[in-house]
Amino acid sequence: MTQLSESPVTTHSTETTESTPAPVTPDARTTPAESGTTGAQALIRALEEVGVDTVFGIPGGAILPAYDPLMDSAKVRHILVRHEQGAGHAATGYAQATGRVGVCMATSGPGATNLVTPIADAYMDSVPIVAITGQVPSTLIGRDAFQEADICGITMPITKHNYLVTDPDEIPRVIAEAFHIAATGRPGPVLVDITKDALQGLTRHRQIEPSLPGYRPVTKPHAKQIREAAKMLVGAKRPVLYVGGGVIKAQATTELRILAELTGAPVVTTLMALGAFPDSHPQHLGMPGMHGSVPAVTALQKTDLLFTLGARFDDRVTGKLESFAPHAKVVHADIDPAEIGKNRPADVPIVGDAREVLADLIVAVQAEFDAGHKGDYSQWWDKLDEWKKTYPLGYEPAPGGRLSPQQVIERIGRLVGPEAIYAAGVGQHQMWSSQFIRFEKPGTWLNSGGAGTMGYAVPAAMGAKAGRPDTAVWAIDGDGCFQMTNQELATCALNDIPIKVAVINNGSLGMVRQWQTLFYNQRYSNTVLHAGPDHDGIAPPAQGTRIPDFVLLSEAMGCVGLRCERPEDLDAVIKQAMEINDRPVVIDFIVHQDAMVWPMVAAGTSNDEIQFAKGVRPDFGDDLD
Repeated sequence: MTQLSESPVTTHSTETTESTPAPVTPDARTTPAESGTTGAQALIRALEEVGVDTVFGIPGGAILPAYDPLMDSAKVRHILVRHEQGAGHAATGYAQATGRVGVCMATSGPGATNLVTPIADAYMDSVPIVAITGQVPSTLIGRDAFQEADICGITMPITKHNYLVTDPDEIPRVIAEAFHIAATGRPGPVLVDITKDALQGLTRHRQIEPSLPGYRPVTKPHAKQIREAAKMLVGAKRPVLYVGGGVIKAQATTELRILAELTGAPVVTTLMALGAFPDSHPQHLGMPGMHGSVPAVTALQKTDLLFTLGARFDDRVTGKLESFAPHAKVVHADIDPAEIGKNRPADVPIVGDAREVLADLIVAVQAEFDAGHKGDYSQWWDKLDEWKKTYPLGYEPAPGGRLSPQQVIERIGRLVGPEAIYAAGVGQHQMWSSQFIRFEKPGTWLNSGGAGTMGYAVPAAMGAKAGRPDTAVWAIDGDGCFQMTNQELATCALNDIPIKVAVINNGSLGMVRQWQTLFYNQRYSNTVLHAGPDHDGIAPPAQGTRIPDFVLLSEAMGCVGLRCERPEDLDAVIKQAMEINDRPVVIDFIVHQDAMVWPMVAAGTSNDEIQFAKGVRPDFGDDLD
């Protein structure tokens, strides 16, 4: 157990770009508290003052004092979830869809530890959430009290910052600081753990300003680095704009498009950046990475300038790091200096907010053009266009007139359209969604990119719909992921959150099965979901055998349950779901189990080893100088 210091607020931080907040000084601006104001009342007021309109949570003993004044709040809507993990993912979905800080709340002990997975998920994907947890009374900390857990210590590596609050007077200041830290610099989760006696105790004064003298994220890039980057971009023969999720978080997509069209450089967008640059734009090559498009993956391998914006050289993008983009110089712009040079050395490092970086780059590139320096990418585009034509994304029809999972997802995207929000779970359906749904706008694609959290889709869609109730929200989920968090369908039904859920039901843990097919001699160990342990993993489910029956399960939780098994019924079922807006809708799409995600770069191998389809290696030629 961690030891309490004499300070009423214990802080922990893993943020690499900013300093730990300093303690409040005696001269910090404060006001007398209203007579009889409890710490719990101060908490709810503080949430109202920072603009919170939605909280996802579950009450319990240690946090219960906060739930009494929450009942009286006219500004904060509380959504009672069915599991704390659902609260955390809903806060993340809310934040990703709205651009505001998401909020979740839980009690001490197991309530708090159930938030660990979504907190880690938000940390990996740089999503701003504030998790508020109750803690046992301060006099019992370290004594193995009932439902005691050192949640600050547990989450220290997976939060941007966290607090343990034992004094009710500190609650308003800590809440203001937590929201500021979560939303600024590189966004991320902040935990606020408040002891029960602090919630029940009376406040003596209210500090009304945060005190963060050491926290000053660098947002403005250095002018010299910008000029050097612009010269390299104009002088390159085969540049690629490698765009990550930081561009969306900085709300810099307009500036990105201006720079791309000004220069004519090709653009690739990572899994976290889908929608940052329109899929339909002729300069867009697609998504790079393990299951990225052949043109995107190959362009990164052949480029002479990797112009990196808000991306972190994730292993799923680079493949074998030593062989990644072997001919490229690197410009790397990021809000977090710890990311620059972490995986790939940068020739021109730029620390700053992506929006400010791009705005300055546009001016610098135009200055290069005005000086008569303009790159010629025509030969590069000849080769890129050849790859785009030769190696488009596609799939084979399912055998025997069955449904293809790619076809299901493609038709959902086409019929529902680019204005909707799509939240995916993790696995094959996630990759197919990234490939076959056209993303034209930022904030329309939600997924667990860094942590790869199964069970993310349904609660994240719930949070997105709560934040943007007038927007259609679809969760694209696998039958394995769906069985982890589908209890939140009841939450949606009871709280007027009419999401749509498309279950891509192949009766197995599909991505694991794909690896077993390719690398484990088709030995399907513990990946069959529709049958018991004696099943060989090859035979399809017996007729009429559905355990569980997702239609009946959905109806039991107050949703409309639909099923589709035939291609000829596909569009009609999707349209039927689109017309139902008073309840959540779940569609059980029965798809064939042997579909695979292609293209593919096997884990740990070079991107040069990309396979367009099983046993099909692209031929790129050697005519690039």
